[in-house]
Amino acid sequence: MDKGSSSGFEDKASRGKKVGSKLASMLPNIDPFVPRTDHNPRELRSWAKRTGFVSNFSSETSASERNDSGVGAGAGFDLEKGLGHRGGESSPKIEIDPILGRTRPNRGAEIEPAYGNGGARNENDGGVSGLRGENQRRRIRDEPVGRVDLNGNGNGNGNGKGNEIADRDVNRLRNGNGNGVGVAAVNQAEEAKKEEEGKAEMDDVEMNFNPHGEEPANGGWYGPSGIKCGLRDNPGFVPLMCYGLQHYLSLAGSLIFIPLIIVPAMGGTDKDTATVISTMLLVSGVTTILHSYFGTRLPLVQGSSFVYLAPALVIMNAQEYRNLTDHKFRHIMRELQGAIIIGSIFQSFLGFSGLMSLFLRFINPIVVAPTVAAVGLAFFSYGFPQAGSCVEISIPLILLVLVFTLYLRGISIFGNRLFRIYAVPLSVIIIWIYAFFLTAGGAYDYKGCSSGIPSSNILNDGCRKHAYTMQHCRTDVSSAWRTAAWVRIPYPLQWGIPIFHLRTAIIMVVASLVASVDSVGTYHTTSVLVSLKPPTPGIVSRGIALEGFCSILAGLLGTGTGSTTLTENVYTIEVTKVASRRAVEFGALFLIIFSFIGKVGAILASIPLALAAAILCFMWALTVALGLSTLQYSQTASFRNITIVGVSLFLGLSIPAYFQQYQPESSLILPSYFIPYAAASNGPVHTGSKQIDFALNALLSLNMVVTLLVAFVLDNTVPGSRQERGVYIWSRPEEISADPSSLADYSLPRKIGRCFCLPRCFGV
Repeated sequence: MDKGSSSGFEDKASRGKKVGSKLASMLPNIDPFVPRTDHNPRELRSWAKRTGFVSNFSSETSASERNDSGVGAGAGFDLEKGLGHRGGESSPKIEIDPILGRTRPNRGAEIEPAYGNGGARNENDGGVSGLRGENQRRRIRDEPVGRVDLNGNGNGNGNGKGNEIADRDVNRLRNGNGNGVGVAAVNQAEEAKKEEEGKAEMDDVEMNFNPHGEEPANGGWYGPSGIKCGLRDNPGFVPLMCYGLQHYLSLAGSLIFIPLIIVPAMGGTDKDTATVISTMLLVSGVTTILHSYFGTRLPLVQGSSFVYLAPALVIMNAQEYRNLTDHKFRHIMRELQGAIIIGSIFQSFLGFSGLMSLFLRFINPIVVAPTVAAVGLAFFSYGFPQAGSCVEISIPLILLVLVFTLYLRGISIFGNRLFRIYAVPLSVIIIWIYAFFLTAGGAYDYKGCSSGIPSSNILNDGCRKHAYTMQHCRTDVSSAWRTAAWVRIPYPLQWGIPIFHLRTAIIMVVASLVASVDSVGTYHTTSVLVSLKPPTPGIVSRGIALEGFCSILAGLLGTGTGSTTLTENVYTIEVTKVASRRAVEFGALFLIIFSFIGKVGAILASIPLALAAAILCFMWALTVALGLSTLQYSQTASFRNITIVGVSLFLGLSIPAYFQQYQPESSLILPSYFIPYAAASNGPVHTGSKQIDFALNALLSLNMVVTLLVAFVLDNTVPGSRQERGVYIWSRPEEISADPSSLADYSLPRKIGRCFCLPRCFGV
């Protein structure tokens, strides 16, 4: 080598050392990327929680771990795998924007992983034997003109090489060792094979963030889910109306079908059914707006939940109410109102006192999943036995809703998957029209039988067997349209003064506890779905407290059930991709307006009972599926979890069946589908107090209560890791002071937040 080329090479090497020293010295400093002066740049929770990234390395390196040139020694400086990287460990190639708090677009790998002494890979298989020390490789892919690329060595000699790239089409690899010797590039096939190996290693990297150094749980934050209308988005007045209406139309089954079950069972008339439906629409609209402003502020719809349906059926089928004839509906409704008010006061106390924050430590996906599933499974004895009275309309309805939701779900019309979003209302409308033509065509006309007065058919032996069919199948038996007023405003205590009894109060207190457990799982799932940080325990307590307050309103107005977060709302957000808080509020305003129009409730009250039972078969099945889907946040293959869920569900169905078999007096009085809910009056528990006996027999005959009890005890006593149990990760209150913007979506409005600045349990 001549003197000129040698000096030129030395000049390049010296320039490479200078560039390498400058660039490496800049790597640990992230101060220019920090937007807030009160934020510690070493505290990575603010953006790591948004990205779901788990850091497996420290951003600090001691002086002994770096050489004089600032390039990491063989102990482990790796630009791809992090400082202090050890052999065999892998970290994802993700660029984080510390200002915006999210991942940057993937621009391709600019620097290949370098291997130090801790985890060196031997490259001698390629036939290169003249290299000394550990080999480092880098790949230059479509580099911009004038970009500086650094390749440091891995043997700790302090030598480096820097090249200024002047051409975008450089396709060869350069290998730098301690002496700065260049080696020919490997072939493309070998490079592609190594890239595939690197991707396979990256698949095993944990991406769930745990803010306190504990093992990450699957219940952590996940990436964006393709939401087209975010929480704060305001697409305009017309789109908001459309989004709001589609939100509530998709929840029609949960909002209006409960009165079709409980009001006839309480001896109410068609007019009473229409009034309860209108009241339920008003309560749902008001409570949704209240929750949107004062609760968790998530885009969740409040309404009459199926959680309160089973306790209501137990109370209304008590032995003392079976022989009532005069004002039976009003008496039972007042009893339900008093029980709901007491249970709601307990739920509000649970949230406002901060006890819910302590209770959250024991509520995990393994507890929530079987409990919510048991809510839907509890009504199997009512579903198809009631729908089977008119198989000619119930079976087509079930098949049609399944076709829409499963087989036609991918069809898009005008940019919207209408069959998947509006599966329930479309199916009900189509089959309702079909039932109307059957009625008009004389399918349910029987000689000498009156469709207008079904009770008169009992007097005729020939019509007695057709009375049940006409009442459940005909579309013209309801007198709600003729008797309901055009304008009617529901008001508190419209059914009379509530009646308070200890036995019914105990039942509704436990029901409110089950509703709180259901809401906890819904809060967490929704926050993941809309790409928000999980709320703090204080924010969850605030939401539960407001749900209790809303249930008090439901009890005063007389809906027959309490108000809580609808679990089906999670499915609606996932399908519609609309999570706008304003859209939910607009839809709530429409509900309030419709509640004042008495004829709207009358139309809904005229739905044939067989049609309502058929659609509820799908709604209850969906509730079971949504409950079991919560298991995705835990290790579903774990034998521990499988055993707990299986035992909880089996005992949750089997133990109530034992209590429900004590029916010596009611089997001939009640319809068969109401017999399981009459166990409270004839159960095997006898303590000497009729009030306590009724409450204990009722609670142990409820599937959801037994399932919750078994799952709660087993999950909190059987050993298991946090990741195996899928422990819900809730944000910490101190994170608000460190980064207030991270939980801004949960914060109360300014003027309202000042009134709640004292209680810590609200997380404001």
